[in-house]
Amino acid sequence: MSSITETIQKVRYKWSFQRAVAELLAKRWMESIIPFLMMCMVLIFCAVAIPGYLSFSNLSDTFSQFAEFGFVVLAMTLVLMVGGIDLSVGAMFALADFVALVLFNVFEIPVWGVIPLVILTGALMGAINGVLIGYLKLGAFLTTLVTLLLFRATFDLITPIYAVEIATGYQESEVWDFIGDGTLFGIPANIIILIIVAVIAHILLSRSRPGWHVAAIGSNRKAARHAGIRIDFTIFCTYVLSGILSATAGLVYATRLNSSSSNTGDGLEVMALTAAVLGGVSLAGGKGSVGRALIGATTILVLINGLVRLGVTGGPTLVMQGMIMLIAVGIDVKWLKNKNKAISKIYVVPAFLDLGERPDARINSHTVFEQNSKLNNARAIGLGTIDGPEDVILDRQNRLYAGTREGWIVRFSGDNHEHQEVFARIGGRPLGMAFDAEDNLIICIGGMGVYGVHPDGEVYKITDETNRTPWKINDDSRLRLADDLDIAPDGKIYFSEATIRYEMHSWAMDGLEGRGNGRLVCYDPAKKQTRTILRDLVFPNGVCIAHDGQSLFFAQTWACNIMQYWIAGPNKGKLEVAIENLPGNPDNINRASDGNYWLALTGMRTPAFDLAMKKPGFRTRMVKRVPPDEWIYSNINNGCVIKFSGDGEVLETYWDKGGESHPAITSMREHRGKLYLGGLMNNRIGVIDLPDADPNWTGPENYWGPK
Repeated sequence: MSSITETIQKVRYKWSFQRAVAELLAKRWMESIIPFLMMCMVLIFCAVAIPGYLSFSNLSDTFSQFAEFGFVVLAMTLVLMVGGIDLSVGAMFALADFVALVLFNVFEIPVWGVIPLVILTGALMGAINGVLIGYLKLGAFLTTLVTLLLFRATFDLITPIYAVEIATGYQESEVWDFIGDGTLFGIPANIIILIIVAVIAHILLSRSRPGWHVAAIGSNRKAARHAGIRIDFTIFCTYVLSGILSATAGLVYATRLNSSSSNTGDGLEVMALTAAVLGGVSLAGGKGSVGRALIGATTILVLINGLVRLGVTGGPTLVMQGMIMLIAVGIDVKWLKNKNKAISKIYVVPAFLDLGERPDARINSHTVFEQNSKLNNARAIGLGTIDGPEDVILDRQNRLYAGTREGWIVRFSGDNHEHQEVFARIGGRPLGMAFDAEDNLIICIGGMGVYGVHPDGEVYKITDETNRTPWKINDDSRLRLADDLDIAPDGKIYFSEATIRYEMHSWAMDGLEGRGNGRLVCYDPAKKQTRTILRDLVFPNGVCIAHDGQSLFFAQTWACNIMQYWIAGPNKGKLEVAIENLPGNPDNINRASDGNYWLALTGMRTPAFDLAMKKPGFRTRMVKRVPPDEWIYSNINNGCVIKFSGDGEVLETYWDKGGESHPAITSMREHRGKLYLGGLMNNRIGVIDLPDADPNWTGPENYWGPK
């Protein structure tokens, strides 16, 4: 009965609808899902209520009016993202419309002269706002309210002077007519112009440094200033662009209608603000996109156009806009505030994981895993001066290297490694390391990828992405947690990525899931290509090329086993379990001088831990109801190193019983008759003598031969 129950649980928790929902909600484009659904609902309403609404001719006519409104919404979106607001967009629109008509119809300036002059007019109006808000630090709301009045007053004063000449003036121009009424492949020309500008704006906002600066200032102006971003200049440029976009809208409007009236642009700022917020652009700044802005613009335009077609005009239309604004603001505040909280409640999705029978490691158990004190008297290197040396490695000159929590590679030299220096500053969290044939130090860096350090200390990038899995909801092309690596005889770098769902700061959450979120990846320096070769691994960790170069070993930390994968020879592509049912969580693996292999156990299994891994529902409730410092994990109060053969036989164990010196050992490295110990949470590097080891054996010479 127990076996049947466990089988049902395995099937039930292998695939999870909850996981798919959580990953969907975590996607950035999901922030636009509610505005998108609202847009669809408005379109469906108009299609049902208005006969022929979805006909091509009607849609073409409706969206010929969309271009100028879309430009104004983009203008509003830019300033909202930088943490401001621009109430003068409607007045700038009206002035640009007037300037375009005067230049073209009255002064008969060619179109190619009108366009830059109108854009320059918009840039100057935007610059006024930019100087006042960016450099003089005036409030955006009151400042743009004042400039709204000034620009509108200017428009009202000069419009009557040229009203008759604008109405009676006429200049023929195919370009002018094409912008206003022309089509290309059935699409209005002004819509094509809007699409081109929108694509450029999207690239600038999402793929360029200035766009990132805009979002950073809108999110946290103080933090952006501390990061060295020029706050005043960026805000100034944003308002200049807002003026240019508003002026472009006025120019397109002028070519379409070829007229100007006293109420041109009235209320346009309110409509643009409503559209931007409805599209999901945050009023608080820092969040928004071109796509969201255009979704909101489409919704507002279709709604107002539909109401007019139904005979609803004037007051009811304004009431409808106000209600939509209130709803949009409510969604903006509530959804963005609670989205991350909702995701955190459902993101962790535990699976069923049967670790098998736990080996007996107690004293007097007379097993190969029996606890001993071989590591208790390990000598300390860098005691109290090094923080979290997750991996350690030695070079040909007997110098010792270790990565630290600060993002440094520390090097120890001298007869007893008493001299300590910072060899390189990486920036991320250095994890597994290996030397290549040219004595470059190759490093897995959590959150960054795989990097190298030349012998002179110069840091360079090797790879930070791999091929995306087509059927994954999450974009797994970026390397989130490159963990450990080794280098094959042909120079290919094989490395593990422990998880594709969690970041460096939250990797332990992956242990609560206990499912295959990791992968084995290969970087080919000859082709400069990175490819995933094994997927759905349970927190793959230590990687070690076998002595013969035909296969590699890697650890699955949460599954408590060691896998062997053939990379060359007749068995190439074969994968099998080398060691199963380990007494703890395996970490790094490295070669030994006698042809065997060293393995670090970073945590020890307990009966409670094993039982919890077979109870996905229990772990789900634990995550939701119990504080994180009380969650069940492996016991990290003992340090253990295992030696095993190429056939998967455990030969010997080394324990630091009680973990007084080296708990939670994550790596070990043999070098000239000594074994060096590293630990993710330790404040030292340990070293013990290996009496039976080759006193001349070193890792670099074993891999690449003497130099």
